[in-house]
Amino acid sequence: MARWSLAACMTSVMLLSACQEKEPILQGPRFDLRDMDEAVAVASDPSAQARAEAQARNVTAIPTRTPIRGYSVSGEARSLGLEGARTNSDWPQRNGSAQHRITHPALGANLTEVWSTSIGKGNGKRVRMTATPVVAGGRIFTMDSHSDVRAHALNGGLLWQQNLTPSTERRGEASGGGFAVSGNRLYVTTGYGRLYAMDVASGAIYWQQDLDAVPSAAPTVSDGLVYLTSRDGTAWAIDASDGKTRWQLQATGSGSYTIGGSSPAITSRAAIFPFGSGELLSVLKRGGVRLWGTTISGERLGYAYAGVTDISSDPVVVGNTIYVGNPGGRLVALDATSGERRWTAREGASSPVWPAGNSLFLISDRNELIRLNAATGERIWGATLTLYTREKVSKRQGVFAHYGPILAGGRLITVSSDGYMRQVDPTSGQILRQDQLSAPAALDPVVAGGVLYVVTADGKLHAFR
Repeated sequence: MARWSLAACMTSVMLLSACQEKEPILQGPRFDLRDMDEAVAVASDPSAQARAEAQARNVTAIPTRTPIRGYSVSGEARSLGLEGARTNSDWPQRNGSAQHRITHPALGANLTEVWSTSIGKGNGKRVRMTATPVVAGGRIFTMDSHSDVRAHALNGGLLWQQNLTPSTERRGEASGGGFAVSGNRLYVTTGYGRLYAMDVASGAIYWQQDLDAVPSAAPTVSDGLVYLTSRDGTAWAIDASDGKTRWQLQATGSGSYTIGGSSPAITSRAAIFPFGSGELLSVLKRGGVRLWGTTISGERLGYAYAGVTDISSDPVVVGNTIYVGNPGGRLVALDATSGERRWTAREGASSPVWPAGNSLFLISDRNELIRLNAATGERIWGATLTLYTREKVSKRQGVFAHYGPILAGGRLITVSSDGYMRQVDPTSGQILRQDQLSAPAALDPVVAGGVLYVVTADGKLHAFR
């Protein structure tokens, strides 16, 4: 489940938990990363540092080149140790599971769009889609920017739809929300501050819970409990069968939230809750007893968006390690048992990282597709993605949002608000293919049953096989 990428806020709009009806445009100077002098660039640009370090180690570095407009890669090509692809029939939760990771889903090579269908209202000036589709039991579930939930057949046909705008509210007045599926129930959060349990076959509502605060992101379901955080800094554990609250806990502060936010992750023992304050809490998942807490802090100096404290890159659990990041230039690896920090990378992210083989893949806050060493956080290669929506310096008031990456069928896939889907070699970062979408992408892509699903800003769901 995805989000309005923080990359899209770097130089213009910043939506926080206390957003106004009219989106504010931040005042002040815009900093041009590509006009800095060479000495400053080498000191502050990880790509330049990677090239210099590669030369110092006398290894073969990937040449900086631009095979297509807006894409260049620098760093080293290294073996990945990638596991074989596996067909996953479902993608039931954020990034595929309650751990926010799925292992190398199968996907054919020459992708072709096989169908597209409307999911309702697309992105607007005041509200945006935030619910990444989930796939379970032969159904695809979507939610538009007006809280309209739809179930689609695997051929794109509409099975049912249900609008979740409360009777006391107007449609199209709130952004936020997401999905999780467990058994025959679809759990849905909305920007109106409610959690619903719905029948996957009919859309009938089993129960609803009024949270008295807007949920930060999609719920996470595990072992009969629904876990979520709300924008007032509260963590919830709710009984999946009847909607009753099992327990709650409060973070130290509310902080500043991003639209879409990040969801809790689940280990064998604990629930890991991210908060808008930058706080990350690990608690016993059955009783809510606190195990440890830490703060993801640090920022990329000179950028207004770096002041956003939210944890925007969902915690991803791999064995006994948790990877989590903020939008302002920090990604960390933590010991899942103790919370002890193993390494810190000076890269921000707005989507979950993708662990594969010996590496992590992410799209950074500076619109770079990056490969890191999963054990050390060392940068292996980085590829620049399109940045400014208008290249003229005086017109740089917005940037493109890039979604993903996911690694499926042996290659990395990203989709973007610049209207392109890109496929990249994960070993070297070299681009393999770029295809134009019918409209700008709006959410993270998902893969299930050998099909890639992409939601575009005009409110369409596209299937590629």
